[in-house]
Amino acid sequence: MSADPDEDLVRRIGAGDPAAVQTLVARKLPRIVALAVRMLGDAAEAEDVAQETFVRLWRHASGWRRGNARFDTWIHRVTLNLCYDRLRRRREWVTDDLPEVVDPAPLPDTQPREDTWRVEQALRAIAPRQREAIILVYYQ
Repeated sequence: MSADPDEDLVRRIGAGDPAAVQTLVARKLPRIVALAVRMLGDAAEAEDVAQETFVRLWRHASGWRRGNARFDTWIHRVTLNLCYDRLRRRREWVTDDLPEVVDPAPLPDTQPREDTWRVEQALRAIAPRQREAIILVYYQ
């Protein structure tokens, strides 16, 4: 038995087995989407990241080698890198004129006082590297 539970599936994906892809996607998709949602704060964007993660898996599975890293480590790193790419693109939006935008957030006295909501807000407020560490330790 191999040390990495996904090794056989990844090998089969590298050989072009579509059934192996379906099995691995079913196994990994919820955690990949959850990681991307927590990093990006946007479910639709997280789904795009998850899709791109699995496209990269399909393309590069034949190059994955046992012993370099566990497959879970590799796929989480791919997901995080794609999230960082998107976060960088958000910051690169530059303009001379600032739009007149009303803050769509509810007023502080009308916000729900749920711990989950506060945690999500706090995660969005910190630096991406710190967010990554907290998400990986507490949620992944």
